[in-house]
Amino acid sequence: MIVSTLHSAGRRLIDNLVGHEVQLPAALLARFPELREARFRRGGLPPLVGGWCLGAGSVAGITLWRTIWLDSRAPLEPELLLHEIRHVHQFGASPLFPLAYAWESLRRGYRHNRFEADARSFAARRLLEAGSSPLSPS
Repeated sequence: MIVSTLHSAGRRLIDNLVGHEVQLPAALLARFPELREARFRRGGLPPLVGGWCLGAGSVAGITLWRTIWLDSRAPLEPELLLHEIRHVHQFGASPLFPLAYAWESLRRGYRHNRFEADARSFAARRLLEAGSSPLSPS
């Protein structure tokens, strides 16, 4: 009983820190195979820290290298997932990407950060190629 309680408490603590793994629906992966390039997690500290940096409670998604964290309430929308997968590509393109991203955000702000603009453009383009349209303007 005590071991089970401790194990359960430890699992909740870990989920609160790093979130829990998410498997994307097969139909979504078939439509957008590039989503297979990342690991997806829901919850945890990264979306909260991202939100705090932007003056919000959380962000819908945040990418660190090949892992995409989604807010616990964020829907598995292709536009969001494709935006975040572009950040996976950006992380892979240069080991200095985190510094370049931070510098760009300090200089231009989040919305005008060229990496964010590129991610919005990529998501919109992929949605159009798949016969969909973006949910929000880029």
